[in-house]
Amino acid sequence: MKRIATLVGLAAVPLAVLGVFFLLPVSGMIGEGFVVDGSFDPGAVADVLTRPRTVRVVWFTVWSAVAGTAVAVLLGVPAAHLLHRRAFPGRRALRAALLVPFVLPTVVVGVAFRELIGEAGPLGFLGFDGSAVAIVAGLAFFNVAVVIRAVGAAWESLDARPAEAAAALGASPAQVFRTVTLPALRPAIVSAASVVFLFCATAFGVVLTLGGLRYSSVETEIYLLTTNLLDLQAAAALSIVQLLAITALLLVTNRLRAVADPTLARSTARPHRPTRGDWPSLLSTGLVVVLVGLPVAALVVGSLQVGDGWGLDNYRALTTEGSRQALLVPVTHALVTSLRTAVDATWMSLTLGLLVAVVVTRRSHSRAERRVRGLLDGLFMLPLGVSAVTLGFGFLITLDEPPLDFRDSVLLVPIAQALVALPLVVRTLAPALGGVDDRQRQAAASLGAGPLRTFVSVDLPVLWKPLLAAAGFAFAVSLGEFGATSFLARDENPTMPIVIFHLIGHPGAMNYGMALAASVVLAATTAVVMLVVERLRVPSLGAF
Repeated sequence: MKRIATLVGLAAVPLAVLGVFFLLPVSGMIGEGFVVDGSFDPGAVADVLTRPRTVRVVWFTVWSAVAGTAVAVLLGVPAAHLLHRRAFPGRRALRAALLVPFVLPTVVVGVAFRELIGEAGPLGFLGFDGSAVAIVAGLAFFNVAVVIRAVGAAWESLDARPAEAAAALGASPAQVFRTVTLPALRPAIVSAASVVFLFCATAFGVVLTLGGLRYSSVETEIYLLTTNLLDLQAAAALSIVQLLAITALLLVTNRLRAVADPTLARSTARPHRPTRGDWPSLLSTGLVVVLVGLPVAALVVGSLQVGDGWGLDNYRALTTEGSRQALLVPVTHALVTSLRTAVDATWMSLTLGLLVAVVVTRRSHSRAERRVRGLLDGLFMLPLGVSAVTLGFGFLITLDEPPLDFRDSVLLVPIAQALVALPLVVRTLAPALGGVDDRQRQAAASLGAGPLRTFVSVDLPVLWKPLLAAAGFAFAVSLGEFGATSFLARDENPTMPIVIFHLIGHPGAMNYGMALAASVVLAATTAVVMLVVERLRVPSLGAF
C-alpha cells in the first residue's frame, strides 16, 4: 500500500491538471449534447446524427482518413526500409527533411497545396483545387513521416539472421519479405497505420483550407457549427461521436498490437548500400520526396513572387497589418506570441510528461500496483483520443465561470497546447526510462542516495537526449497547433497559424502573399527544430 500511495502521490499533479483541463472540458462538452433546456434529452444527439449533412460529413471523414492512411502506409513502408536499413550519402538529412511535414502547421500544409494545385499553380491544369484528391494528398503529406519513423525504428531492431537464413535456403527477396520480415513488422505497421488514421480523421487545418465549402470533416464541422452557426448542441453531438469512435479505435489498436507481437533481438547488422533489388524502396522514397518537396517548393516560390517579378516585399509586409486592415496586429507580433506560447507549452508538457513517464515505467511489485500503473498510463493517453478542436470547444464552454474562469488567463492557450503535446512527450520519455536497469537504482539507494539523487545519477544520463528531443517535438507541435487555439486565442494576441488563416480568407494579392511568406517563416522555424531533434537520434521516437 505504501508503494501505491507513493505512486498516486507522484501522479497527483498530472492527475489534477488532467482533471481540470481535460476531463472537465470533455465532460462539459458531452453534457452540452445531452442536456436541452436544463433537462436530459439523449434524443437530441440522435436528431443531430440523422441529419443528411451530418451523414455526409461522417462518411467523408471516414473514407478520406482511410484513403490518406492507405497512401501514407503504401509509400512509407518501402521508404522506411531505404532510410533505416540502407546507407547512402545524405541519408540523415533526407530522413530529417521527411520528418518535418509531421510537425508542420496544418494551415501551412493547406496553403502549400493550394499554391501548388490552384488555378495559377504549377499543377493547376490537373483541376485538383478544392477536390477530395487534394485533401487526401494533404493528409498523406502530413502523415507519411509517422509511418517512416515508426516502421523504420522497428526495422532497425529486426534481427537480420532469420532473413539471411531464408535467403540461404533459396527464398527470393520477395518471399523473404512476405514470410519473415512482414510478420515481424506487422505490430509496428498496425500501430503506425492506426495513429495515421487517427490524425487523418481529426485533421483540421488541412481540410479547412483545402476543402472549402464543398468538403467538411467532423473536425471542421464542429468548428463551423460553433463559430459560424452558434449551434453548440450539434457541435457537441458530433464531438461525442468523434470521442467514442476514436476511443474504440485506440482500444482495438492496442489489442491488435498485443497479438503476435514478437520479441526481437537488437539487430547487429549494419546498413549497407542500396542494391538493384531495392528499386521498390527507391521508387517509393522518390515519390515521397516529390509529395513532400513540390508543395514546399511551390510555397517558397510563391512567397517570392511580387506582381510580375520577384522580391522580398511579402516578407517586408509581415511588419504590417495587411491590406484593408486584414489583421489587428502585424504578423511579426503573432510570431512573437507563437514563440512565447510554445515555450510555455513546452515546459508544461515536459514537466507533466516526465512525471507521468516516471510513474508508468517504475517496476511494479504487486498485481495491484501494476493495475494502478496501467490505469494511469491509459488516463494520460486520453488526450490522444480527443481532437484539439473538441478540447478547445470544451475549454470554451466549461472554463468560463469562477472558480475556474480562465478566459483572461495568458496560460489558457499554452495549457491546451501542452495537453495536445503530452502523449508525444510521454511516448518519447517512457521507453528511455523503461530501459534503465532497476538494479542500478537499487545499488544507488543502497549506497545512501535518496530518490532525487538516484534520479540525477542513474536516470538523467540516459534521459537527457530524449528530454531534449521531447522538448523539440513539443515546441514544434505548439508552434503549429491550430485546432484548440482557434477557439481560445484572442484577436489581439493571435498565433501564426491563426494569422495565416485570416490572411488567406481576406481578398487581396498583398494578403495572400503575406500568408505565403508567413507560412515559409513558420515552416522554416519548425524545420530547424526538427533538424536538431534528428541530430539527437532518439530511437524511442519511433515508438510513437
